[in-house]
Amino acid sequence: MADDLATIRKVIAAHHTIRRDVKSVGDSVSDLEALFSLQQAQSGWSQGSIETLSKKREQLMQTIRLLDDGLKKHFALEEKLLPPLFGEGLMKALLLEHRDISKKLEEAKAMVTSTTLEGLSQEELLYKKARFQQMISNTCQMVEEHAGHEELILRMLERGLAA
Repeated sequence: MADDLATIRKVIAAHHTIRRDVKSVGDSVSDLEALFSLQQAQSGWSQGSIETLSKKREQLMQTIRLLDDGLKKHFALEEKLLPPLFGEGLMKALLLEHRDISKKLEEAKAMVTSTTLEGLSQEELLYKKARFQQMISNTCQMVEEHAGHEELILRMLERGLAA
């Protein structure tokens, strides 16, 4: 039971690493760090010259790649540690959410990669910006909901095991 509590606390701690510098995204990136990093990358996107927008697009792509890599590591940790605690049904739900988030990040990478800004009118550039913002908003919402689900389950397990 002490090992189970330690596992739960380890995963909860990973979710609280958002307090760290975003540059520390790496081996233990949490869902909330991913959310914060994506929001930060999106906020830098502003209407400007094609060169400026192209740089912002590349920064967004780099951020998405880092987050995808970090989340894969975080998900692997959860998928290794949590099955004995979550059981088959909850684990299946967790894996489905992990898969959906990974798919959303792949879609985001594809969207950013396939978008060409050169030669677009101001109206077309504004449309592209809106599409990027919507994609980021959807991804952030998915990650936030997932982190909330996990936090609730982990806190309930922690309370039950500590009692």
